[in-house]
Amino acid sequence: MKTPSLLVGCSLASAIVILIFTQGIFQQRADAVAEQAPMFVVDPLWPKPLPNHWLIGNAVGVGVDSRDHVFIIHRRQSFNPRTEIGAATQPPTSECCVPAPNILEFDPAGNLVNYWGGPGEGYEWPTSNHGLTVDPKDNIWIGGNGRGDSQILKFSRDGKFLAQYGTPGQEEDSNSTTHFGRVAKISFDASANEAYVADGYANKRVAVLDADTGAIKRYWGAYGNKPVDEDLGPYEPDAPLAQQFRNPVHCAEPSNDGLVYVCDRPNDRIQVFRTDGTFVMEKRIAPKTLGDGSTWDIAFSKDPAQKFIYLADGKNMKVYIILRESMDVLTSFGDGGRQPGQFFAVHSIATDSKGNIFTTETYEGKRVQKFIYKGMGPVTKADQGVLWPDD
Repeated sequence: MKTPSLLVGCSLASAIVILIFTQGIFQQRADAVAEQAPMFVVDPLWPKPLPNHWLIGNAVGVGVDSRDHVFIIHRRQSFNPRTEIGAATQPPTSECCVPAPNILEFDPAGNLVNYWGGPGEGYEWPTSNHGLTVDPKDNIWIGGNGRGDSQILKFSRDGKFLAQYGTPGQEEDSNSTTHFGRVAKISFDASANEAYVADGYANKRVAVLDADTGAIKRYWGAYGNKPVDEDLGPYEPDAPLAQQFRNPVHCAEPSNDGLVYVCDRPNDRIQVFRTDGTFVMEKRIAPKTLGDGSTWDIAFSKDPAQKFIYLADGKNMKVYIILRESMDVLTSFGDGGRQPGQFFAVHSIATDSKGNIFTTETYEGKRVQKFIYKGMGPVTKADQGVLWPDD
């Protein structure tokens, strides 16, 4: 006959076993229904070292062409002459280094295969480069956010000048139909042959152009309102939501299903529109972020439905993975720092045909990075930190 203490002990042990077993079942079920998201690791060996003692400055644009060649643009005037480019001073103070050409082209393996850019005949180069995008015909479009940069330039992918839209030196005018206001970035709708301009650092609007002629076809401000140029003052997280964009309007990305995603950077939000400017919804991202704001640039996943948005947040030093249909943030990756997989002011983002992500960093970041797509996997952390390879 079992004693009462033995019975209690057996019952307790049985309960523990049942509890552990039940928790295991629940955990398996939780794992089975966990939200799936794209998985990445940083490629710490991409790109390969540059020749000729070249350095990259503020890297403010990245695009990928039909061959999966990666183009970046940087600011050659963004170096400290004493500490970074001694070989470029007069007289030279050291053997190294010198600014690389403005536009660099890398093949998928990370080899530098071409370079070009800068002032030339027939066009006016921006005083401060900003943004680079490859259109559906593999042409390269760039803007500029320096004072007086009210033009857009268009080149072939090997650097041949094709067109200039707008005239430099114009005052801000968010209702102009002839020029721009310090353009941040240009994106494209291939089916409509249209270019979407995040316009930008002086103007406060999205402008839609005919991609062949550069003619402005339509434009709008926040919530689809007529844009105005008044200074809204600093962003305050707890104030009523601003009915206009703040500067800069940093991206305007059309999706395959007829929506446009706009980075209203200092207001910490993405606004979503139809292609005619009709407002659909908005999503605030890290809304306590001050100063430079949280919504810097957007790229879509490469599946036909473009299920995910990758959002670069240069102020918080990370990239968010967002479910596009609901605009819910699934997870994020990155951290502040200068080692591979970390960020210092991650500024621009693009994807290639294989789903890999490419980012550039401005300010003191001054580099381009590649994140290798590793397929889909369950979301286990809200913030993944540095995506370092296992081996």
